[in-house]
Amino acid sequence: MKKLSIILFLCVSTFQLSAQLQNLTFGTDSTFEVITWNIEWFPKNGTTTVDSVRQILQSLDADIIACQEIGDTNVWKQMIATLPDYETVFQTNYYAGLAYLYKPSSVEILDYYEIYYTSPFWKNFPRAPKVLEVRVQGEEFIIINNHLKCCGDGTLSYGVTNDEENRRYGAMNLIKTYIDTNFPTKNVLVVGDLNDELTDDESDNVFQDVMGDIFNYKFIDMAIAEGSSFNWSYPSWPSHLDHILVTNELFDEFSSSSAVIETIKIENFLSGGFNYYDNNISDHRPVGFKFDVNSNTSSTKNQLAKTNLNIYPNPATNQFSVALKNDIQNGFLEVFNANGQRVKSLMLLNSQSLVEVNIEGLVNGIYYVKVSSESGEMTGKLVVFEQ
Repeated sequence: MKKLSIILFLCVSTFQLSAQLQNLTFGTDSTFEVITWNIEWFPKNGTTTVDSVRQILQSLDADIIACQEIGDTNVWKQMIATLPDYETVFQTNYYAGLAYLYKPSSVEILDYYEIYYTSPFWKNFPRAPKVLEVRVQGEEFIIINNHLKCCGDGTLSYGVTNDEENRRYGAMNLIKTYIDTNFPTKNVLVVGDLNDELTDDESDNVFQDVMGDIFNYKFIDMAIAEGSSFNWSYPSWPSHLDHILVTNELFDEFSSSSAVIETIKIENFLSGGFNYYDNNISDHRPVGFKFDVNSNTSSTKNQLAKTNLNIYPNPATNQFSVALKNDIQNGFLEVFNANGQRVKSLMLLNSQSLVEVNIEGLVNGIYYVKVSSESGEMTGKLVVFEQ
């Protein structure tokens, strides 16, 4: 009789949870969805966690979910086996809590592997990044799932091996190097619990080199990071630690009318609110990105040249010059500051081979120069130093 009562209680609890989550949605038939979610050492509270996460995954209905902190892989596999629309991949050289959940009906897996998993990289990556290469609606995407080193004092101590911020700073630069080398023209998304703020001052910002390459990389959750703490992914601190970084091949998709990037506040659909969510599911909220693959994505569009412009002098004071190819047609030159704000813009003459740019009034710092024309785009870094 006692066993029967427990079974009935679990059935009722599952039914009640399903009813609560019936209005929780994210995925659609027309979009491609990628979610990053730290599930805090799944299962956090036994069968209660398993039942809750199962219902949440069904409601979110996303194509790919990159997860961190999967503590028990056997329980994870058993749960996924009860979700007929999903499959999972998670282990290669060694296991560190990272996993992917995906829909085989919409996602074709091309490859799955780890990077930076050998001992020279253990300081930067206590959990080796997991790479998933997929094809969705005829387009190929590279997704890199991460869980970077936690904690620290908020100060980036360059070159200090054990400094947590320096470890994350090195990790982000290694990921950037890997993408620049192996995927220079691919649709790449870097996702995960990156364990640091996008909004830190530049000198202590572990993402500074990635954020500085404004023509090739963009944190599409920047608006969340700069906005109200009500929408941050880690309410307990509160802070925003879970990010989605995309390469320039996906800039248009992020800017399209169909695109959505948001922190998914699951607790709003639970009768116990965040208290229930935190105690039984996770202390992190998922962050999701969805867009229409067929709207703009193309492996040949929006690819900014990786070659640098010939800028001199550099550093510059009052003026700099740029040597151009003589096939420039209908071109223009733009100068951006480190925050991505355009500070200079001028039209170029057809077949112009040299342009001189007056930069009087610009404050000292790093700037980025872009030349765009019918034949393509080139970029370069400029240092302004007024003695």
